[in-house]
Amino acid sequence: MNRRALRLSPVLAAVVLAGCASVAPDGLRSAVDRHTASRLPADSQLPSTDSRAQPTTEAQIAQWLSQPVDADTAVRIALLRSPSLQAQLAQLARQDAQRAQALTLFNPTLTLGRFVNGHEREIERQLSLNLVQLITMPWRSRWQGWQLEQATLTAAQQVLLHAADTRRAWLRAVAAQQSLQAAERMHEAAAAGGELARRMALVGNFSKREQAQELRVQHDAAAQLARARLNAALEREQLARLMGLWGPQADFALPDSLPPLPKGEALHTGANAEATALRERLDVRALRRELDTTADRHGFARVGALFGDIGASYSRNTTTDRATRHDEVTRGWELELPLPLFDWGGVAAAGARAQLQHRSAQLRNAALQARSEARTSWLRYRTAWDLAQQQRTEVLPLAQQMQEEAVYRYNGMFISTWQLLAQARATAQAVATATEAQRDFWLADVDLQLALYSTSPGTGAASLSTPATPSESPAQGH
Repeated sequence: MNRRALRLSPVLAAVVLAGCASVAPDGLRSAVDRHTASRLPADSQLPSTDSRAQPTTEAQIAQWLSQPVDADTAVRIALLRSPSLQAQLAQLARQDAQRAQALTLFNPTLTLGRFVNGHEREIERQLSLNLVQLITMPWRSRWQGWQLEQATLTAAQQVLLHAADTRRAWLRAVAAQQSLQAAERMHEAAAAGGELARRMALVGNFSKREQAQELRVQHDAAAQLARARLNAALEREQLARLMGLWGPQADFALPDSLPPLPKGEALHTGANAEATALRERLDVRALRRELDTTADRHGFARVGALFGDIGASYSRNTTTDRATRHDEVTRGWELELPLPLFDWGGVAAAGARAQLQHRSAQLRNAALQARSEARTSWLRYRTAWDLAQQQRTEVLPLAQQMQEEAVYRYNGMFISTWQLLAQARATAQAVATATEAQRDFWLADVDLQLALYSTSPGTGAASLSTPATPSESPAQGH
């Protein structure tokens, strides 16, 4: 009995594995959350598959929108409301269902037959199944688990990419709002100069040439204001789209200014940027898992091509003599073995080797790209901080000092009204330039976070590679 139990243990293990193949009830959202929680704002949640949680989610979003939306809040809303992200997570749940389907044993085939002649009646009963699928169940379970882990890492990349896109859109929207305010101040100064020039020309104290110069400045400022308004509206619409908002909800408020620059000691260091990217980036980890799966399946390529169609069947046939009513029962089993007369698995083995080399080259290329992007992203990040810091600590104070000096000199009647208005426009332009430099730093910070912990900063969610479908089986020579 013990020896018989040992002989049956592989079959029993395969049956148990097949019975354990089930679909994750949350669509693997908890697995994705484990990879992304540390890189997202606190209390961020992925959209739930439970429709009963929808009213609570909508109430929370309405509460967030009742106040000015900061960057973290924008990311939280985008994770809950974005249809594109919900579609990506639904694709992950579909891959999980494909994995469970691939690990479910094919239903056995029952063949029934009834044959009658002048003397006998024969009834055939045959039960058959794919033997290779049953034997390879433990290995296929491991491969499917690795493939699903790779799919989860890919979905986690898409979540972080969507969060990064939302944060970029928020930064651009707030910066565009600030630039619009500066453009309005420049236009007010130019409009005041144009009106004053018109009045002075009416009383003969201004030549037509001088009046035309001031009107040209006014028209240029008006055109710049129109472009600033359009840019602010477009950036705001882009943010609303990424957050999944429309209608009255799209009329949300934004803060008046961008976050302040961090202090020098709080900056990221570039000393371990390459090592961090190779260790933490999700795209590199996904490709490494894909290479492990391909390498583990490489040895089964030739075997799968040769013996992938082995089948076993059990028969019980009953023959009845119609004259004597005597039954004769025949029992037995059959084993179907393919004969390797033409295909010895060489083509499948060569294809598996090429696929393994392809995956290995992909991983090396991804590691090389991760190293380079970590270095370049950190250089952009550091340079952007230096430029923004220069604008904040040197250029802006200098512009404000020149503005104050212009007011003092104007009050002392040492400069004209036109010089005072020109200095006001220059000060507003300096504020706009400093805002752009501050925005560029925070955009570089988003890119650096992606380059170190997620994926390529220039990668879109739609261009991420989709892992092989989990329905592949060793019988197909993969």
